[in-house]
Amino acid sequence: MDSKDAMKTADCTADQWVRNTRLFRQWEEIKREIQLHKWYESEKAGHDIGWERATVDWMIRYGNKGGKASSS
Repeated sequence: MDSKDAMKTADCTADQWVRNTRLFRQWEEIKREIQLHKWYESEKAGHDIGWERATVDWMIRYGNKGGKASSS
């Protein structure tokens, strides 16, 4: 195994470790919730409200109030 292969293996192992952390899993769940919220709110508005607006609106409505992701 040369040094490039060893680095690729180390990168894969580190990437897998990060993806298995609780913080990463919670962030993935929050992103899914915000994407769904963005879709619902965009449908209600009749146009794409954008990621930033959806994120702020989700944080105000659900961020610290026991949304699925924040209660896990």
